[in-house]
Amino acid sequence: MTIVDKPAAESAAPLRRLYFVRFAFAVVWAALLFLTSKSHVGPIGVVLVVGYPLFDVAAAIVDARSSRAAGLYVNIAISLLAGIGIAVASASGVPAVLRVWGAWAVIAGLVQLIVAVGRRGMGGQWPMILSGGISVLAGANFVLSAGAPNPSLATVAGYAVLGGIFFLVSAIRLGRAGDAQLRRA
Repeated sequence: MTIVDKPAAESAAPLRRLYFVRFAFAVVWAALLFLTSKSHVGPIGVVLVVGYPLFDVAAAIVDARSSRAAGLYVNIAISLLAGIGIAVASASGVPAVLRVWGAWAVIAGLVQLIVAVGRRGMGGQWPMILSGGISVLAGANFVLSAGAPNPSLATVAGYAVLGGIFFLVSAIRLGRAGDAQLRRA
């Protein structure tokens, strides 16, 4: 008789649901940002660019309650500071928003990478590992693109969609990993 680590399979279920929600949020958010705020930060754009890191805070709180991964508490603090920083930067325009967003993407990407590496045994984490690494590179690109002529928030919308796709793939892989563990029981 094989003993299955049921707690690992069971802990993947809430994470999987959270990843599906994060995918849906990212796609809807990116569409709204792309339609309303590409080259300027109006009132709707401010709500959107501040709302994204605040949603990240809420998602990390949900994740931390179920998994108790220490890195998530760091992510909560970083994303909360990013929301405040982006709110302040919004008054200065797109370049300032891109600089703060870029710094947040670099730091949050490193945290995501560390948490995902720690969760490898759970399965479905390779997309999160890749996403964390890409976030670091994208964040550096946002900072650099802030100084370019006509900077745009469209790149931030694309970043959110790509991140959402990584959450979707990870959610699917978590489901498969959980099914495989249960079949072995």
